[in-house]
Amino acid sequence: MVPLNLKDKVAVITGGGGVLCSTMAKALASHGVKTAILDLNLEAAENVAKEITEQYGTISVGISSNVLDKKSLEEAKAVINEKLGSIDYLVNGAGGNAASATTQTEIMASDDSDNLEDTFFGLEMDGFDKVFALNFQGTLLPSMVFAKDMLNKKDGSIINISSMNSYTPLTKIPAYSASKAAINNFTQWLAVHFAKTGIRVNAIAPGFLLTNQNRFLLIDEKTGEATPRGEKIIRNTPMERYGEPEELAGTMLYLLSDWANFITGVVVPVDGGFSAYSGV
Repeated sequence: MVPLNLKDKVAVITGGGGVLCSTMAKALASHGVKTAILDLNLEAAENVAKEITEQYGTISVGISSNVLDKKSLEEAKAVINEKLGSIDYLVNGAGGNAASATTQTEIMASDDSDNLEDTFFGLEMDGFDKVFALNFQGTLLPSMVFAKDMLNKKDGSIINISSMNSYTPLTKIPAYSASKAAINNFTQWLAVHFAKTGIRVNAIAPGFLLTNQNRFLLIDEKTGEATPRGEKIIRNTPMERYGEPEELAGTMLYLLSDWANFITGVVVPVDGGFSAYSGV
């Protein structure tokens, strides 16, 4: 069987200081991949890199970088090339949602005209723009910068992080849903654009995992119990639980590895059956 062929490769993970992406970075390190942990929060990035080096004995560096600033990304690339070498893989993990881009009501009622602030009409455009930019442009710009090394060696792989929102948008979070749908389209577009260069582009669409970005929607801060929205999610996930960050790692490793050499332009759900269930 063809080996995974991951050892000694160099991977960049954006949003690497967070729970999901740090878990994926550790999975890469466990297979001998040298990792660059990029995060706006330098301390978080350095802590993850230190933990990886100590736990797996694999080189890792933590770098502060802004995925919405091309110059910042280019500066990070220079550091990565100096300390780790030429880049082989990119995991575009930076992203998230915000309360300012979230409606209070799920579905408008006929008598909501007196309380428009809680509906679509009350969305703050600044918040909407920030969420869309973070998720979509925060995937586009790193791809533009870090894929240059892959182009030079005519080999490489990019993993974008999509969401189940990209297929059927959830209520309340229009900016997040729209941006993840855009990532799916961009993944397909870039996969075709790069098809003859040796660079493959795929995406993972996680189901529901508890993160800092969605906890306020799913867990009641006062009681610690599931919100009505959280209860709906569990009820409509056939496995009846949230996913664990570690459960994204296998799909990521497969898509990056030589086992997936003929796979490009796909979006793989990792969702506990959510996308397969009609609710009946």
